[in-house]
Amino acid sequence: MMHTLRECLKLDETAQRIECFDVSHTMGEATVVSCVVYDNYVLQKGEYRRYNITGVTPGDDYGALENALTRRYEKVGKGEGKVPDLVLIDGGVGQVGVAQKVLTEAGLGTLPLVGVAKGPARKAGEEKLIFPDERIPLQLPPDNIGLHLIQQIRDEAHRFAIVGHRAKRAKTRNTSFLEKIDGIGDKRRQKLLTKFGGLKGLRAASIDDLCRVDGISRVLAEKIYQECH
Repeated sequence: MMHTLRECLKLDETAQRIECFDVSHTMGEATVVSCVVYDNYVLQKGEYRRYNITGVTPGDDYGALENALTRRYEKVGKGEGKVPDLVLIDGGVGQVGVAQKVLTEAGLGTLPLVGVAKGPARKAGEEKLIFPDERIPLQLPPDNIGLHLIQQIRDEAHRFAIVGHRAKRAKTRNTSFLEKIDGIGDKRRQKLLTKFGGLKGLRAASIDDLCRVDGISRVLAEKIYQECH
């Protein structure tokens, strides 16, 4: 698969390390950018990274991507970490433009860079490969094993981003759920979570159960119960 991909993208014969990025959020909430690594002909899960995005306008995929790529490749450009043989971006012309800008500023502007743009129907096999230079976008045949490798890596980046995004979103929502209740400070919140083994147990608790927690009055227990339901 890698041999075919090298031929299709005109990569160096020794190229084997691919890093792929994907952005995940829900309506701009809890934005996460994933980076997965394919090297030595396998996905290197121990080298995966997630970048939690802050300080960027919610829903700004370009800004989120630039933030994550800058954090990663500024270090690589300074000699910290491995230099990939190919950078894949889940996205089209805009995302590729952002990535090329970051790589150039990091002193890595000659690195092979490809965007994986979904076709109009967003079906596997209809992807177009977008380049940062004047080359015409490349659409490989659906049965091309080089394309299959790109799809495998892209899908893994997508999966890894979604898992991180959902965890971040759940943590944010769960934290805000308790914090917005008047009378629940850090100590009482910790006592509640410890008593019921987490938020799932807390949501299942009755008002009487809540009253048994040290520092929780019946009035406060009723507030908590109402917020839970």
